[in-house]
Amino acid sequence: MVRYNLLEPEHANWKAGHRAAVAYRQRTGHLAVPYEHRELMPNGHSFPLGRWLANQRRSMQAGGLATQRAEDLDALGMVWDPTEAAWEENLAAARAYYAEAGTLAAPVTATALDKPVGQWLANVRKDGGLGKDPERAARRAAQLADIDPDWRPAWPVDWQRTYAAVARLMALGAGVEEIVPGVTSGGIDVGRWLQRQREHVVWEGLAEGQRERLTALGITPLLPEQKTPVRAPRGGSGGFERGCAAKLAQYKEREGSTGPVSRSHIETLPDGTQVKLGVFLANTKTRRAKLSTAQLQALAALGLQWAEQALSAA
Repeated sequence: MVRYNLLEPEHANWKAGHRAAVAYRQRTGHLAVPYEHRELMPNGHSFPLGRWLANQRRSMQAGGLATQRAEDLDALGMVWDPTEAAWEENLAAARAYYAEAGTLAAPVTATALDKPVGQWLANVRKDGGLGKDPERAARRAAQLADIDPDWRPAWPVDWQRTYAAVARLMALGAGVEEIVPGVTSGGIDVGRWLQRQREHVVWEGLAEGQRERLTALGITPLLPEQKTPVRAPRGGSGGFERGCAAKLAQYKEREGSTGPVSRSHIETLPDGTQVKLGVFLANTKTRRAKLSTAQLQALAALGLQWAEQALSAA
């Protein structure tokens, strides 16, 4: 009290900052304050301690910090390295991004708190990206892991980002059966991605950690015979009939016409079978010379002019 009120009358902001630093140091045992941290003061107000300490570092680096102030902060265990200030600021941006996206698997173009957090995260994931000092690198890795344990996944970052988008949708109440092709999140067709992950061959090719994360969400692989989507037929009547059924029972009834159908279009039959209808139609048109008269008649009945022309030519 003597220091604050009599011996060293200081600027109000400095006194408030020093009081907040003392309180934080007494409570935590250190002064490694996150950049965005605000310290709650006895008067009920909060003080932006993290930002204030970053400003003291900048003043110290520029030679504008009074010796007595520097000594007061030294006594509290102040970390003066400007790289630490930059680290804390970027870490704050990472926290802000995670709060919004639910993951640190950010695209390199991502920003938060006016910081290029996506590029920064890409840099720290690289070998040596946390610094050359092993102790500092371990501490920084722990800070990132506290935000997101999967901040540096053992699989592609793109996969982790899409998985996180699916997890976020499910946390909001969406069921696996509702995340179908065409459902997007952050511009990503998460429905198509999820469908692909569940295919037996793809599932078996995932890392154990990837499968564990999907399973924890209640996502399971399809059986081999449930592969989806179904490939266009290569001569078997079953595939041809499924294609016709998708075209007749659903697409035509819904759209009122037979096309044009985009090559990427998929139809789901009542039994749950999914058909790449666009691919089916493109393939049957290409191999129309090899189709039977009955198959051409079935396609012509659906309104496909090229099938009618093939029948006439025959």
